[in-house]
Amino acid sequence: MAGFGSSTIFLPLALLFFDFRTALVLVAFFHIIGNIGRISFFKTGLDKTLLIKFGLPSVIFTLVGAMLVAYISQDILKGMLGLFLAIYALFSLWKENFSMRGSAIISIIGGAISGFLAGLIGTGGPLRAAFLVGFNLPKEKYIATAAAIALAVDITRIPIYFSQGFLNSKYYWYLPILLVLALTGSFTGKQLLQKIPQAKFKKVILIAILLIGIKFIYDLIF
Repeated sequence: MAGFGSSTIFLPLALLFFDFRTALVLVAFFHIIGNIGRISFFKTGLDKTLLIKFGLPSVIFTLVGAMLVAYISQDILKGMLGLFLAIYALFSLWKENFSMRGSAIISIIGGAISGFLAGLIGTGGPLRAAFLVGFNLPKEKYIATAAAIALAVDITRIPIYFSQGFLNSKYYWYLPILLVLALTGSFTGKQLLQKIPQAKFKKVILIAILLIGIKFIYDLIF
């Protein structure tokens, strides 16, 4: 509904209640459910060329980013996320329709950067969208292809997070709840979209993301 990845919204919210690594895993599960739903609706629209050129670098660099999480302080990772969110929100408020012109090089670079960020700080969706929009795909192909790449990224990073022990067993009962919330959120979002102008809603969310990003940076510094 907001026009960008759910991780960008829910990861900073989850960090208000959980440590960085726990939030990373829980939000990844929430994200993967939504992507499966989008692929099931638009599976005939997949752009197989972009799946390889953009998706393969995404998966490779997601591995790199996810493996680095265990070696970097959670406070630093939270600060990095805050910096990313603040820059992204400010840039999006300034340049509402920003995108990169599509090419083979752009697909490799975009896949690598967005995949690395997804693995390291849990959110690469906004950058992925900025790169993919430049390929001028039909709406159905864009949704299906973006969701398939995001799903590949999630499937790549979640086992690494688990192998590093990021999710304590006491939080396992959250997973079925996340399934229900993801499905309910998708339905509710469609209903709200009919009543609230998307551009106005997106601006409110971006301002909230900016404020949360500033808070995370402040927490790191002070």
